[in-house]
Amino acid sequence: MRLDKFLSEVGLGSRKEVKQLIKKGQVKVNQVVVKSDKTQVDPEKDQIAFLDAPLIYQEFYYYVLNKPAGVISATSDPVHRTVLDLFSSEDYRTDLFPVGRLDKDTEGLLIITNDGELGHQLLSPKKHVEKEYFAEISGIMDQADQEKFEVGIILAGEKMLPAKLMIDEVTAVTSKVRIILQEGKFHQVKRMVKACGKEVTYLKRIRMGQLTLPVDLKKGQYRALTDEELVKLKE
Repeated sequence: MRLDKFLSEVGLGSRKEVKQLIKKGQVKVNQVVVKSDKTQVDPEKDQIAFLDAPLIYQEFYYYVLNKPAGVISATSDPVHRTVLDLFSSEDYRTDLFPVGRLDKDTEGLLIITNDGELGHQLLSPKKHVEKEYFAEISGIMDQADQEKFEVGIILAGEKMLPAKLMIDEVTAVTSKVRIILQEGKFHQVKRMVKACGKEVTYLKRIRMGQLTLPVDLKKGQYRALTDEELVKLKE
C-alpha cells in the first residue's frame, strides 16, 4: 500500500493533505523519516508513525447508532442533518455509510460501516435478514391484520414478502405493535399499516438480524460494535 493511502485510511486527512505531512518530514516508517508519498508500506509489518505517535491500520469500521428523528440516513446533504453529522471528528471517515435507511422521522437501530460487502449481505433480499420495528398506531390492529401481514400485503401492485405483526397493547383507539420484515421497501411499514386502514404515529427499529438496539444507547448516540455484536450481525 502507498504511504499516502495508508495515512488517509487511518484518518489523518485526504490524500492531498497527507502528502503535505509527508513532505514536512512528520512521518516515519520503521523509525526513519520518509518524504515520498509513493513509498510502499505493509500495514501488518511496518511501524508507521506520525509525529512519533504510532499509527494502527484498521480496514473496516463498524458502529451501531441510535438514530433520532429529524436526521436523514445519508452520507451528506446540503440542507438536512445526516446520521454522519452525529459522528465526532475523531471517528468520522469519508468512507462510512449507513446500511439501509430509516425515514427522517423514524428512530432506532442503524448500522454505520465502511464494509461494503457486509452492507450488501444485510440488505440483499435473497438473504432475508429480519428487521424488527416497534410502532405506535392510530387505530386498532387485530387478528385480521396479522393474517394480511402473514400472507403478504400488496403495495402498488407488488406483493410484499410475508411479515409478522405482533400486537402488544390495544386501547380504545390506538395500538402498540412490533413488526418483523424480511425486506426494506420505501416507507414499507407505514404503507403496510395504511393498507390495513390504520396509521403509524411513531416508528422505531429495534433489531436487525441477530443484533438488537443496545438499551443503554441514547438517541443520537453511537458506539463501535463489540466483537460479539459483530458476530451476531454477520450470522
